[in-house]
Amino acid sequence: MSAPHKPGGNRRLLAVALVALAGCAGTPVPPDWQTNAKSALEHATSAYLQGHSALEASEFARARREIAATGRADLLARAELMRCASHVASLDFEPCHGFEALRSDASPAELAYAAYLGGSIGAPQRSLLPVHHRLLADASLSPTAARAALQDIADPLARLVGAALLLRAGRADSPTFTLAIDTASAQGWRRPLLAWLHVHLRGAEATGDTTLTEQLRRRIRLVEAGA
Repeated sequence: MSAPHKPGGNRRLLAVALVALAGCAGTPVPPDWQTNAKSALEHATSAYLQGHSALEASEFARARREIAATGRADLLARAELMRCASHVASLDFEPCHGFEALRSDASPAELAYAAYLGGSIGAPQRSLLPVHHRLLADASLSPTAARAALQDIADPLARLVGAALLLRAGRADSPTFTLAIDTASAQGWRRPLLAWLHVHLRGAEATGDTTLTEQLRRRIRLVEAGA
């Protein structure tokens, strides 16, 4: 998400959103709070995806302090959505309480993205999402078309968010599981990788695919051993 663009739940969002929202995208030297908040948000996201919850909480608290210094609740709401996107990508579908506390100061685009993350977006709001998420939010999209849309998403975090929401809606198939696993694996993101491996394992067990079941169990043990 980069303003004036709409939230996308990806790392480019972390890199540019705060600067652009503050109206300083062209400023050669941004204020300290922007630099500090951007760094803290990036570190928080990375820590969470790698499975380091305590570090994520510490870094996100630091980001909140930097943003709160501006008195901009809209910026804080957007930061909370960034955090929730990384959680959804890891198949954590808990309500986005941090955002809800700031909902009244959020823009229509942020409200749409929050609804998307919550699995309750309506047709009028879909037009406010980035194109790739707009496609995935269309319940009439076939599993094959949805998977193709996922593959077209270049940013790995955004791709995992999309895959997670397809899963939540009961629209993800086995190839989607594989795509999500490969995406998380390529980034070294232990938390979403384990989550998706377990999803795929349950599917393999349900179909009686013993070969795949054993392969997935070995891979899960390998990832867990490195935690």
